[in-house]
Amino acid sequence: MIETKNVCREFPIAGGEPFQALKNISVKIPKGKLTILRGKSGSGKTTLINIIGALDTPTSGEVFLDGKNIVGVSDKEREQLRRQKIGFVFQSVSLIPMMTVYENVEFALRLSNYKGDRKKRVEECLHLVGLGKRMQHMPQELSGGEQQRVAIARAIAHKPQVVFADEPTAELDTATSLAVIKLFKDLVQGQGVTIVMTTHDMALMNAGDMVYTLEDGSVKVE
Repeated sequence: MIETKNVCREFPIAGGEPFQALKNISVKIPKGKLTILRGKSGSGKTTLINIIGALDTPTSGEVFLDGKNIVGVSDKEREQLRRQKIGFVFQSVSLIPMMTVYENVEFALRLSNYKGDRKKRVEECLHLVGLGKRMQHMPQELSGGEQQRVAIARAIAHKPQVVFADEPTAELDTATSLAVIKLFKDLVQGQGVTIVMTTHDMALMNAGDMVYTLEDGSVKVE
């Protein structure tokens, strides 16, 4: 599904040597599985997920999504890729506060130019995440865990090839975090969704079908 080859990412530092955030990262992420990128804060997890999610570009190296090298494609192609083939779940759920739960998910379908029955798809996704009875609620009326489930429904609504989740449980308590992981695993097993998730939570690090450990910008050999 996704493969990186010798991906490096440097950030310039005024008056000094560039900071090497990623150093020759080569990983393979399988289709229809939950892959976890684990490591301490500053290990390079978010930098890597931003690159394979077409939010950033590497300083060098290659990134293949479904067999296509996405490094070097135009900004327009990258935007199209993110809108139609990729879903995102962030630590901050970023729901639109003036929209209902239903409207938040439906808005994602409009952005991706979804051609199917939008109403049916929104309802289907919200039922999948256990919020079928909360569609007309506003985000501020939901718990943190419920808001994150809305964000997950929004991320999968347009039927992306892969969903990237960057520290999606960081603001949640342990029980709610485990519930989110169970939801991810249910989506992988029941819907065939490919999910790539970052975490530094020790309790969640072995929950994936595949796990990569990052340390100081490199993949640690276990």
